[in-house]
Amino acid sequence: MPEPEPPRLSRITEELIGDLRGVPFDEPRRQVRRPTTNLNELLNTLLDKHQIGRESPEHTVRENWRDLVGPAAAAYSHPALIDPRGRLTVLVQHAVVRNELFFHRKTIVARIQKLPGCAKIKDLNLRAG
Repeated sequence: MPEPEPPRLSRITEELIGDLRGVPFDEPRRQVRRPTTNLNELLNTLLDKHQIGRESPEHTVRENWRDLVGPAAAAYSHPALIDPRGRLTVLVQHAVVRNELFFHRKTIVARIQKLPGCAKIKDLNLRAG
């Protein structure tokens, strides 16, 4: 059975004890103390949030991007992320390619929706990058 944590002292009490012992109190005044979380729980939360080690729609789109838009447009564009509203953000390096993708975005979205796990993608957000 793990030992219970000792009760926490208030900030003023810790400052007084530090002054008595001659130890400076280096903790910033505006710092908020949060309970310590287990590293295993934290890692699992981050792995789930960022889909690390799991298949995600972003990975599927990136793997098939060349087939979806063609090799010429794929050389100047890169699918970045999918927002909660179902928009795929695509970073495009060339203005001509951006216009071409803009004109064919409905066709591209229809192709993306046929990929496994990508049915929630509803639109493209084309950004210079």
